[in-house]
Amino acid sequence: MNVLRIGLVVAGVATMLLSTPASAQFYFKSKDLSGPRVTGAEPGILGQDLPGATPTEHRAALLWNLRAALNVAALQCQFEPTLLTLSNYNAMLRNHTDELRDDFEDLMKYFRRVNKTTKAGQTAFDQFGTRVYSGFSTVAAQRIFCQIASNVGRDALYVKRGELGDFAATRMQELRNALRPWGEQQFRSGGYAYLAASAPQLPANFNDKKCWRKDIWQEKRCGQVYYRMAATPPTTAVANR
Repeated sequence: MNVLRIGLVVAGVATMLLSTPASAQFYFKSKDLSGPRVTGAEPGILGQDLPGATPTEHRAALLWNLRAALNVAALQCQFEPTLLTLSNYNAMLRNHTDELRDDFEDLMKYFRRVNKTTKAGQTAFDQFGTRVYSGFSTVAAQRIFCQIASNVGRDALYVKRGELGDFAATRMQELRNALRPWGEQQFRSGGYAYLAASAPQLPANFNDKKCWRKDIWQEKRCGQVYYRMAATPPTTAVANR
């Protein structure tokens, strides 16, 4: 290969890398999962339907879902520190304390209103919270969810105080879309197209309680959780969905 040809190849690779978003920690090109603005009344968007909820209560539920999604990401995505999911989440809590407090009260009003007693309302709210949090926990789509949650958490830092509920309405569909596994989009016919087919290689002590602290795997004490690649591309690549 002559010098000119080598130069062209290097230039081509450099151009491809420069055109790749800085946030793409796992793929050359991530799937665009953006979606339309939602109100909270759409089936499945809140993790649990809220019959008879007012627009204010739906808005509160959307914000609660946003908080839950970013909280789950803060716990589950620390395997890639550059995503900053933990620091972004903590910064959001500090910057939007008042709105999150009011959101909690609005949401509690709904469950108290639709249940016969205060105790029943509290129980219903606790069950709602459990469903919401568990609904954002994913294994097969962990990487794409962590990447999207990182982007959403970063953008939340620039939202004006009092407008986080509106922000949740514009990004909730994107977070829900990220719960499905998506792979490489730049090379869909092969090569990196099957990166999403990797699976965690769990250590023998994975269920040892000593290896966990507040739902966070203690790597220094119990070692790393490795990912193994599929030996050959799957017949139907995840990226082709």
